[in-house]
Amino acid sequence: MRKQVAYLGPKGTYAEKAAHILSKLANFQAPIFVPCNGLHAVIKSIAYNNCDSAVVPIENSVEGGVTATLDALWKFPDIFINKAIVLPIKHALISDGELSIISEVLSHPQALAQCSEWLSENLPNAIPLPTNSTSEAVNMVKGSKFRAAIGSKSLIEIEGLKELAFPINDVPGNCTRFVLLSKEPNSDPSNIASFAFSLISNQPGALLKAINYIADFGFNMSKIESRPSKRELGEYIIYIDLEINNQNNIKNFLDLKDNLKPLCKNFVDFGSYFSEDVELD
Repeated sequence: MRKQVAYLGPKGTYAEKAAHILSKLANFQAPIFVPCNGLHAVIKSIAYNNCDSAVVPIENSVEGGVTATLDALWKFPDIFINKAIVLPIKHALISDGELSIISEVLSHPQALAQCSEWLSENLPNAIPLPTNSTSEAVNMVKGSKFRAAIGSKSLIEIEGLKELAFPINDVPGNCTRFVLLSKEPNSDPSNIASFAFSLISNQPGALLKAINYIADFGFNMSKIESRPSKRELGEYIIYIDLEINNQNNIKNFLDLKDNLKPLCKNFVDFGSYFSEDVELD
């Protein structure tokens, strides 16, 4: 049976590229790709069993964690990360008009943030307008001489527009980690383990005690991030990625969870998985 893979659409987004790469790495045979309007729709498609898998961005090297994805993983603890890739992100300014007359710039909020310095220097009077995706933004500027969109160069050919500037992202090494989500935990070799927890008590040293457990078990944290619980002011959820280097680390991780859980009000294991860097053509 062909797997249905949801991703942030429409066609031409970085998420679509990531969906094709991750599906190939997962050995999906002739998958059906399902573009969704917004990250929440992508997450709901797998949470409510409308698709077999989903591909979403989880972290950007410039803007940090993608909050919609992090919040969804906490909200739906039966969703697991199976694989991850890191894609280089190079944004182009795309339009039907000329750079000198652009007064509005449309794109996904993350893309706007990743190009904020370039925009302030080159289009200081242009109004940034957020959209659901970079592809949606490019579609919305067709036929307009005063609007431009930020997106992948591949969208230029799809929509028949022109490139006004490239690359325009503020940091040359800009990259985004995309993850493949499933209702089944990964059983293949891994190099990352991800989880999140909230603490039982908000007391001095409570978080330090949890972090010390991680150090005592010999793990290196490649990421630690906090998000508000949305239940009360001052209560936070801690998201952590650990490096997994060998099979002993997997056993140590199981022991680590047993030691951490008594400190936690809630603990959600997103699974262990393999993450790798890829290059775009």
